[in-house]
Amino acid sequence: MKPILITGATGTVGGEVVRLLAQAGHPVRAAARRLPAASGQTSVDFVPFDFADPATYGAALAGVGRLLLVRPPAIGDAKGVINPFVSAAQAAGVEQVVFLSLIGVERNRFVPHHAIEAHIRAIGLPYTFLRAGFFMQNLSTTHRAEIADENRIVIPAGQSRTAFLDGRDIAAVAVRALTEDGHANRAYPLTGGAALSYAEVAAIFSEVLGRRIDYANPPVLGFVRHSLRLGRGLGMTLVMAALYTLGRGNAATITPDLSQLLSRPPGTLRQFVIDHRESWEGG
Repeated sequence: MKPILITGATGTVGGEVVRLLAQAGHPVRAAARRLPAASGQTSVDFVPFDFADPATYGAALAGVGRLLLVRPPAIGDAKGVINPFVSAAQAAGVEQVVFLSLIGVERNRFVPHHAIEAHIRAIGLPYTFLRAGFFMQNLSTTHRAEIADENRIVIPAGQSRTAFLDGRDIAAVAVRALTEDGHANRAYPLTGGAALSYAEVAAIFSEVLGRRIDYANPPVLGFVRHSLRLGRGLGMTLVMAALYTLGRGNAATITPDLSQLLSRPPGTLRQFVIDHRESWEGG
């Protein structure tokens, strides 16, 4: 059985995919820039990997059958950094790539995911595109500090609604695409089961955490300044701004694909906040 390569193996989705695959007895090669000191998963082969360093490609791709491709949020240059790795994967004999993409990407040329999907199709590499909606985990990672320390959610989303998706659900779908037949050359739009406004999101946080959380709705320039002040890179900040503004029309979409693939409803935002409430307890 050929190993399955997971990029972004210490991230929200990649880390959960590694855990689920190892738990099921599949051979896993986990690739990441920073390797865990002790993974606790002896069946997992951890390898150092950096999309920007082609010297790390060979060891990561050797003998791999299928690949989970996760674009690091800080990398905006898909054509110059991600696509060369995709070509190297094909040359190394990878049989299928499962790409963590973005819902509505086919109509949004401004996000890196569009160029990555186009390149995968152009070179003829069999694919499964997981076109995901907004992750709940963005609220416990990217926006954690402002919620924990400032009691507010700072996003330029206006009054738009978002069908938030739990990354644990995406990981479960990814595992199916990586281990089952029948998913090649398919694109799955994946969303949560309810479209919420950020005012409603703030209300859920307030109820679960027991303190008031406000929704700040800055103009785009204000959001960019805020994001840079928090230490996010300019590339990541601009991608986020594009997703929260240009992607508004797709965010509220609710699709049945996740429920059909997993034979259960998507997780709810309220349950996610309950499960991870310690993330926003301050500090």
